[in-house]
Amino acid sequence: MSLTREFTKGLWRENPTLVLVLGMCPTMAVSSSMKNALGMGVATCFVLVGSNAVISLVRNVIPRKVRIPCYIVVIASFVTLVEMLMSAYAPPELNAALGIFVPLIVVNCIVLGRAEAFASKNGVLSSILDGLGMGAGFTLALMSLGAVREFLGNGTLFEMQVVPGWPQFLLMQFAPGAFIVLGFFLAGMNGIQMRRARLQGKTYTVPAELGCAHCSICRLGEDKAP
Repeated sequence: MSLTREFTKGLWRENPTLVLVLGMCPTMAVSSSMKNALGMGVATCFVLVGSNAVISLVRNVIPRKVRIPCYIVVIASFVTLVEMLMSAYAPPELNAALGIFVPLIVVNCIVLGRAEAFASKNGVLSSILDGLGMGAGFTLALMSLGAVREFLGNGTLFEMQVVPGWPQFLLMQFAPGAFIVLGFFLAGMNGIQMRRARLQGKTYTVPAELGCAHCSICRLGEDKAP
């Protein structure tokens, strides 16, 4: 696989939020505005690139039986560095908004997943580009969700008023609004993939975790029927 492909796969084909459906905790929590989404995305991208590079460098030294604890130590080191940098240079309101979700990058399944699935098996340059692509894809997904939620909620983008007199839509500022917007995004992604597959004469199969066949909500009341 080319180096360009290693970078671009995270932007669309293997986007961690919109395709792999990973990192849902920060996605739901901090995508209420574009500013918060950008801050979380950049912090995660930094940790992804740094941890991927270090893990790739030491992958042949770490004993296999203790690789996960070692990966967590490496990731935690970069998260601590991010926290220190944000405390020193980021606006106080951004630090307050991101809160506990920056330290929780340590256990973010995107970061640990790339360390285990990619960085531990590939060279340094490929691992850096993989981390950069996944981080950029995560950031773009968060900012897209943040843009929709912030605009619908307050009529603003990056906290600047776009539509004067816009009525507040409080649902978009809370978790249910995040779930609704994300659902539309995932439906759009699946629709695009299906259309592309039809144009190529292929059949697109929705991932099991995103398909209706995997869900039993509609059948909850069947056992109670007379």
